[in-house]
Amino acid sequence: MGSKATSKQPRKVRKRMVYQAALHAKAKQLTAPLSEELQKELGIKRLRVRKNDTVLIVRGSFKGHEGRVVKVDVKKGRIYVEGVTRVRSDGREVHIPIHPSKVVITKLDMGDEWRRKVIERRKAVQAEVKEG
Repeated sequence: MGSKATSKQPRKVRKRMVYQAALHAKAKQLTAPLSEELQKELGIKRLRVRKNDTVLIVRGSFKGHEGRVVKVDVKKGRIYVEGVTRVRSDGREVHIPIHPSKVVITKLDMGDEWRRKVIERRKAVQAEVKEG
C-alpha cells in the first residue's frame, strides 16, 4: 500500500500532537509570547520558555502573578513558576503546572550560548522577511 494513512479526526490529531509526540516536537510547543518591550528590543515575537526566565501569568486564577520559572516539564508540556503553589492535604506545598500559552515572558535568561544563537538567527530571519 505504501503511503501512511493520516486521520483528520480531531481526537486522533490531538492524540498525535499531545500524547504521542516525540520530545523534540513537544519542546517546540513550549513557546510563549515575549512582552511588548522584549519584542521591540529583540525583534521577535515568541521563544521557548526556559528555566530562570521571568514570566507574567495572563490567564487563570494566578493572573497577574510574575515569577521566575523553576521547572519546565517537556513531557507534560507545562511550566512551574515561583510562588504559584498550593498546600496539599499533608501540608506540603507543591507547584501548580501552568501551560506556556498562558504566560508572557518578561525577562530572558541569557546565560546560555545556544539561546543567544537562536535569538540572533531568528532576528536575521525576521529582517529578511521585512526586506522581502
